[in-house]
This record gives sequence, structure tokens and C-alpha cells, in this order.
Amino acid sequence: MKKIEAVIRKAKFDEVIEALHEIEVNFFCYWDVTGRGNEKIGKVYRGISYSTKDIERTLLSIIVSDSFVEKSIKAIIDSGATGEIGDGKIFLYNCEEAYRIRTGETGPKSFN
Repeated sequence: MKKIEAVIRKAKFDEVIEALHEIEVNFFCYWDVTGRGNEKIGKVYRGISYSTKDIERTLLSIIVSDSFVEKSIKAIIDSGATGEIGDGKIFLYNCEEAYRIRTGETGPKSFN
């Protein structure tokens, strides 16, 4: 099992979730987060300069079986990319075990 953490644009959240549902990844956690990235310039809108130092994003946390890792990452990249700086990052971790609290089940069945 693997844990995928993806920091994505808030505007792309619905598209990423839809793409994950299409490949049958239906359980995940998410948080609204703020971070800093490589974008160094501010945005100007109607003559007013806005700082882009602090960027609002969504952090997804997904546990998948090894057979779902590549297609999950591809779904996130394909649906979350705009081609501009600030599209986000994906991190992959090993997950030793998962337990369903209600039944005590372990392994991949416990997170489906």
C-alpha cells in the first residue's frame, strides 16, 4: 500500500476528485492549506497589486493499493495541471498497514 499526498490548486479540486472517482479511488481526506512556492511576482488586477507569496491550495491524502499508484498519480496530474507555476506537488510514501476501526480488518480491504 502507498500513501499519496497531493497539493493541488483549489480551483482544480472538483476535476481531480472526479478523475479519482473514475478510476475507482473513492476514499480520501483533504484539507485547505496555505503554502509558499516558487512564484516570486505579484498579480495586478485593475491597477491593484496582489501578493502571491501565500498560496491557498488543497492537500489530498489518499491510501491506495500498489496496483492503483500509477493510475492515481496520472489522474491527479492529468486533471490538476494548468501548465503554469503553482500547479502543485505529489508525494508518495510507503504505508505499512491500514486498520478499519469498526471491525479491526487490516490490509487493502480496510480502506475500500
